[in-house]
Amino acid sequence: MTLPPLREVIARHGLSASKALGQNFLLDEQLLGRIAAIPEDLRDKAVLEIGPGPGGLTRALLRAGARVTAIETDRRCLPALGELEQAFSGKLRVIEGDALALDHDALMDEPYAVVANLPYNIGTALFTRWLSGEAWPTAWTSLTLMFQLEVAQRIVAQPGSGAYGRLAVLAGWRSSAKLAMKVHRSAFTPPPKVMSAVVHVVPTSQPPGVSAKVLEKVTEAAFGQRRKMLRQSLKGLPGAVAAIERLGIDPTRRAETLSVAEFVALGRELSG
Repeated sequence: MTLPPLREVIARHGLSASKALGQNFLLDEQLLGRIAAIPEDLRDKAVLEIGPGPGGLTRALLRAGARVTAIETDRRCLPALGELEQAFSGKLRVIEGDALALDHDALMDEPYAVVANLPYNIGTALFTRWLSGEAWPTAWTSLTLMFQLEVAQRIVAQPGSGAYGRLAVLAGWRSSAKLAMKVHRSAFTPPPKVMSAVVHVVPTSQPPGVSAKVLEKVTEAAFGQRRKMLRQSLKGLPGAVAAIERLGIDPTRRAETLSVAEFVALGRELSG
């Protein structure tokens, strides 16, 4: 389907990226097509998109055959998205609202992939929400998300690195995360000050006997004082210091040296 260039759509509707909303528009349609190709085959699959803006990535997802539900809080973008709704009749549903305030599972009512160039100001909060909670497996089948490169590196970081922390444990204990592609700042309008990257996350089986809430408390305590030894950073968490000793984990180690498996073992000890 032939559509007008994105720059023309933006100009016609008088759109500009809002710094307050963390917007940076991605206009390179070839690049957008590559992002839409990262998840599994999207033909006739339900996809949730957050912050579509003028609809660049939305176009790519629709062209890939997806049935897209797009949540947009910026009503300035709604007319441009409305044109896409007409062009792809029955394939796009646009919802005006705050993605942080909406129940995504209830909204989708079926298994769905999440594909989004996330607004910078809510990206980490949404990611944490999708990966948290006791209910597992999830209603989402994969997450394909654009972040600032620094955040993306924290999600896929390995133990021992400076970037390794709560996000890496959250992403790694019951899902598989990879950095799928880097995106240069010049690809955006306006160009952000930093590079970006797309992370792809697929849920895996949850280790038995571990409460997500307990594991969250463990990582919060451990990385909240990451420069301190575990016996110091975990002393405020009842039973944690005794648990690491039972597991044979040296209490003089620091949080960034523990593998995801060791955090899971500690979480299991405290979940009983």
